[in-house]
Amino acid sequence: MKKDDKKKIAVLIPCYNESKTIKKVVEDYKKALPDADIYVYDNNSKDDTDKIAKKAGAIVRYEYRQGKGNVIRSMFKDIDADCYLMIDGDDTYPADNAREMCDYILEGKADMVIGDRLSSTYFTENKRPFHNFGNRLVRGLINTLFKSNVNDIMTGYRAFSYEFVKTFPVLSKGFEIETEMTIHSLDKNLLLKEIPIEYRDRPAGSESKLNTYSDGFKVLKTIGRLFKEYKPSIFFGIISLIFFLVAICFGTPVFIEYFKTGLVPKFPTLIFSGFMLIISMLMLVCGIILEVVVKKHRQLFELILIGTKRNEE
Repeated sequence: MKKDDKKKIAVLIPCYNESKTIKKVVEDYKKALPDADIYVYDNNSKDDTDKIAKKAGAIVRYEYRQGKGNVIRSMFKDIDADCYLMIDGDDTYPADNAREMCDYILEGKADMVIGDRLSSTYFTENKRPFHNFGNRLVRGLINTLFKSNVNDIMTGYRAFSYEFVKTFPVLSKGFEIETEMTIHSLDKNLLLKEIPIEYRDRPAGSESKLNTYSDGFKVLKTIGRLFKEYKPSIFFGIISLIFFLVAICFGTPVFIEYFKTGLVPKFPTLIFSGFMLIISMLMLVCGIILEVVVKKHRQLFELILIGTKRNEE
């Protein structure tokens, strides 16, 4: 992408049945960022969300594969800009911080800016207790596994640089996409900035598309998958240790008996213990090999990132 003197900002709004709020969201962000292009990607809405958004002044496009991850994949692929601001169409993220978040990207001070709900009003505004618990659980898991200190893992209010958008591989199809973005940034040592934002719950008549249990399980599954892919030596090392401890627990009494009497009365137990030990060694070797592969991928990512910056210039 060739850069002009004037930096381009793209506001990205994935939408599914947000007719009650989309007009206000588009108008609020047009006021906050008058020079920005507002893109609404309609994801099979049945309530005229697209027509309302277009009338409010948004550029409306369509993604027919259901799921927020699918929408963001298309957005990142189709749109070129110097700064991307992603928000939800449910009017839960006020536009007050939009300019500040974009400035961090445009001034090169961050690759991704996170609108941090959890440090401000989220736990008082959000009326769904399991959502509150889930946010705390996900935050604790990721910060522990990836040795980080990110306050809000699952916020949908984020700003991105051109380099981030064009090098981020979108693999998730649904609401777990925000978790994937955060883990990708931590693994690739990208520059993150968190800004506390005022969160407000959905207005009356607007329903959340997030299913507490099924989508929550998908997020946890995504964390496990990405932990395996990004930290294979630790992941397989833990599995290896478990099998090793099982082998020791079953094998130790057999060897004690052998050293006392010179006999092995429990051959099945000895065979099982040996089998567990072999699996333990295999898991350890798998982790070592995959860690080398992951390191090579990080090196390739750095080269891709350099190429992306050159193309931008």
